[in-house]
Amino acid sequence: MKPVSRVLVVSDDVTWQAEVMAGLGAAAVRLENPFGLTFVAANATAETMELLARDGEVQVALVDRQLKGTANGEAAAQLANRISDFRPEISLYVFLRDDDERALVEELASHAVDGYFYRDEADFNGWFRILSAELAEKSATPFYDRLKQYVRMAKDSWHTPGHSGGDSLKGSPWVGDFHEFVGEHLLRADLSVSVPMLDSLLHPTGVIAEAQMLAAKAFGARKTYFATNGTSTSNKVIFQTLLAPGDKLLLDRNCHKSVHHGVILSGARPVYLDSSINRQYGIFGPVPKTTIFQAIDENPDARVLILTSCTYDGLRYDLKPIIEAAHEKGIKVIVDEAWYGFARFHPAFRPTALESGADYVTQSTHKVLSAFSQASMIHVNDPRFDEHLFRENFNMHASTSPQYNLIASLDVARKQAVMEGYRLLDRTLKLAQELREKINSTGAFRVLELNDLLPEEMREDGIQLDPTKLTVDFSRSGFTADELQQALFERYNVQVEKSTFSTITLLLTIGTTRSKLSRLYDAMLRLAKEGRPPRALGRMPEIPRFTRLACLPRDAFYEAGERLPLLDDDGRPNAALSGRVCCDQIVPYPPGIPVLVPGQVIDDTILAYLARLQKTQKTIEMHGLAEDGGEFYVRVLRPEEWAELPGRSLFN
Repeated sequence: MKPVSRVLVVSDDVTWQAEVMAGLGAAAVRLENPFGLTFVAANATAETMELLARDGEVQVALVDRQLKGTANGEAAAQLANRISDFRPEISLYVFLRDDDERALVEELASHAVDGYFYRDEADFNGWFRILSAELAEKSATPFYDRLKQYVRMAKDSWHTPGHSGGDSLKGSPWVGDFHEFVGEHLLRADLSVSVPMLDSLLHPTGVIAEAQMLAAKAFGARKTYFATNGTSTSNKVIFQTLLAPGDKLLLDRNCHKSVHHGVILSGARPVYLDSSINRQYGIFGPVPKTTIFQAIDENPDARVLILTSCTYDGLRYDLKPIIEAAHEKGIKVIVDEAWYGFARFHPAFRPTALESGADYVTQSTHKVLSAFSQASMIHVNDPRFDEHLFRENFNMHASTSPQYNLIASLDVARKQAVMEGYRLLDRTLKLAQELREKINSTGAFRVLELNDLLPEEMREDGIQLDPTKLTVDFSRSGFTADELQQALFERYNVQVEKSTFSTITLLLTIGTTRSKLSRLYDAMLRLAKEGRPPRALGRMPEIPRFTRLACLPRDAFYEAGERLPLLDDDGRPNAALSGRVCCDQIVPYPPGIPVLVPGQVIDDTILAYLARLQKTQKTIEMHGLAEDGGEFYVRVLRPEEWAELPGRSLFN
């Protein structure tokens, strides 16, 4: 399928505009046109912005410097800034009369303008070639193209991996079906670092470096790095780059578990910020803004603040004032944007964390764009970024045998986001609204809105909701969470993202289709028509507040400790654990928030919570508890271990 790339010519000089349109249109017919350049006209700012909002195929805007409407001829520069703010992926050129006009445009809008043409030259063929070259650069996939080139060379493999391009699988009576299932190209592209022309992820100087530079430009970063073992590892790499043992950091207790693992690995001293809780639905949200500001004021010696935006349920912070407050104290800000990597490419989702001033951003490109699972990106805007130290930490965690198909998928996902992200996301937003209305019409299911999800104390925090993440309240349907998920899966072939005791989460992406929407709605309508009587739904017991740290998490984790049973012989919470220091991270999933972290003091409330989960919530996974013969154990520091820890005096 050949792409269509519309070029918008903006001028209120209708005669000259028609001449430009005719000349460029003739060049498109006469010259090679691989990107399908076509030309459309607009005569005013309002018309231009309306067209850009409506048409996702617009790739380039050509703006006449002679636009009327403001003093000193500033209308063109103002329009350029509006276009850049609205759709930063659009390439923008300005028509000039002379170099004096260029100076004014550069003063007012240099960041938005990609190039200039001179009106009196009327070099339509030359202009067309420049526009084609611009699209070629934007749509380039240097790594993916080189990988395809190498596979087509059909080189004999005398290096790893052992399947040798799939030859070990082909024709096998036992595993030949795997070759057929995954395909020839995928196996031929699974290569070794012994192929120099494909560059090195650990020390990129060629096509991987080029692909990363294109990604940085696309996502608005100074530097971008591809990660092939997920955002989990990306978070740990940044932690080890910014934090030395004993350094203080502020973190949302509701952060992904990789952040808590990063605390252990870096040896940092965490200050945990309790998340907001929607008790009605069992949903954990952002940290209240007052809590964050208070933590910043009380911990000016903190090196790092890390927040998750948006959350798993689609709640995102008003980041700019938070980041500004942190920067005033010299605190670096990391934002885990694992669930929000697409936001740059549609104004409905912006500003992004980078646009709000974050120093480091991690994104799971595989979660919400078209990359393969485990393919993620690290974006850097820190003006004092130590690239050498970062690279040492990156290489410490990265495999020396990275999966080239993952790298290629990142290259391709970036290209798609730049070239058609706006159009696809606009479609996704419309489908999300349509699905909301259809689900609400069933009578038994209801999509929760922002006010439903936010706790009362956060109504003025500027929190916004990502509309592509639908949290559906099923409390009136008569189903339990397990029953509803089972019915959707077994009877209607629908797999949802996650659930709580009264909600399920549906994730819409650029891959969502109207056919999928129709099938989901049909399933939920049929389930609603069963007319089950509403039933009392079990609730997760409320997670206890954080107690206190007795030592650095790293110090507790690396001690041998001793294992004590969670329950005593009578099945009650084991009183011998009260007051002891935990060595592991104990996380009930869902919701996935640590009840205990290494170094934390255990109290009776925590013991009662864990014991109740064990007895009443059989579907909950309990990460971090040791199990032996059906009995669960908690690893805690021995008294003599705690007494000998060198840093414990910091916590007394």
